[in-house]
Amino acid sequence: MDRDWNDNQPIYRQLRDLVVERILDRALGEGDPLPSVRQVAADYRVNPLTVLKGYQELADEGLVEKRRGIGLFVAIGARERLLASERAKFMAEQWPRVSDSIRRLGLSVRELLETAPEETVERGDEEEG
Repeated sequence: MDRDWNDNQPIYRQLRDLVVERILDRALGEGDPLPSVRQVAADYRVNPLTVLKGYQELADEGLVEKRRGIGLFVAIGARERLLASERAKFMAEQWPRVSDSIRRLGLSVRELLETAPEETVERGDEEEG
């Protein structure tokens, strides 16, 4: 399984982001095991230490837990923590630009939401269930 790596970011970070993406997409759920370091290294043709560093970042963030002698598993609440983190990041980095653009159009956010079709305003967490 070859993968094209982005030269702008270290491979261990891209591996970490790949696991995060799978947690957010629910391809990996709470309590699910992560593939072994050896397996990932072989599949993606990278050094096992690179995989280990990416996995260590996930553990440091509390997104996975190590079970000695067994492996790494997605931590309980990992997806919720990631979603909260992404929301906070969006509100800090993107929202000021979005709201400024809306104001420059002469609208308020409330007016924009009131005129938007209902399906475009639905909250993402309402899709769960």
